[in-house]
This record gives sequence, structure tokens and C-alpha cells, in this order.
Amino acid sequence: MQHNYIALLIWGWVGLIAHPFYISLTEIRQNPQSGRLEMAQKVFWDDLEVELNEYTGQTVDILGTEDQEALNQIFSQYLTEKTRLSIKGKDIQTNYLGYEIEEDAIWFYIESEPVEEISELNVECTILFENFDGQQNIVHVYFPGFSAPKSLLLSKGEKDGTLKKE
Repeated sequence: MQHNYIALLIWGWVGLIAHPFYISLTEIRQNPQSGRLEMAQKVFWDDLEVELNEYTGQTVDILGTEDQEALNQIFSQYLTEKTRLSIKGKDIQTNYLGYEIEEDAIWFYIESEPVEEISELNVECTILFENFDGQQNIVHVYFPGFSAPKSLLLSKGEKDGTLKKE
């Protein structure tokens, strides 16, 4: 009986280790001077390569590319399509600024056009949804005047949500 219990425990841990998790993080803050929404997105770059290979129909090598301009163009197009912001039904235009690699992840930096001080924000984030059924995208929005964020957990079944300042 004890051996069965131990085997079951070991099998459970092996299952957890063998099954990776798929997650991204998006943080959005409004710059009080410019009025722009500043967005930082963290994604595991190896998962992103799989997604971008299918998205572009070509091999994308994030760490080994020699054509940074082409890579930035792919990132800009993909992120603009997969992350959308709106306030009260009005889409907010965003501009891709660049990226940096941090160990096994990549940080993207994006900013919006200037907007009035936000009291609510709708965020749609479908990063990695095409290739990873278990993908979850965490979104933190830091509203002006509040130190703690309001948060969303997005997945294939719930690709967007609206957060309010209150």
C-alpha cells in the first residue's frame, strides 16, 4: 500500500516536471508627463520562436539572427496584432519600441499614443494562443494614483477583459 502511494506521488511529480507551463506577463502604466500608456511584455523566447515560425511561415531564430531590422519588424507586426488596447470601445494605437533578452525570456517595450488619464482599460492579449492550448497571459494595469495593479488572467476561452480604476 505504501509503495503504491509513493509511486503515485512520484508519477504526479514527473507529470508536473514533464508538462511545461505557458505564460506571459504584460504590465501597463500611464506616463503622467506624456499621457502615453507604456507597456512591457515578457514572453519565453523559445515558445515565441515556435509561434513566430508558424505566424511568418519561415524559421525565426531570436538569439541567432543577424538581421535585427527584420526581426524587429516581425515582433512589431505580431505584437500589434496580438495585443490590443481600447478605452470605451475606441482602439488605442501602439508603437513597438524594441526588446531585450533576459535569460530564457524576452521583454518587449511598447507605448501608445497620448490618452486622457485612464480610469478603465480593455486589454486583448492573444500572445502564443495559436500553438499553446494551455497559454495564459497575465495582465497588470497600474492606474494613475494607485500603487497596486488591477489584473487579468487571459486564456483561449477569455482573450480580453476590462479593468477599472475603482
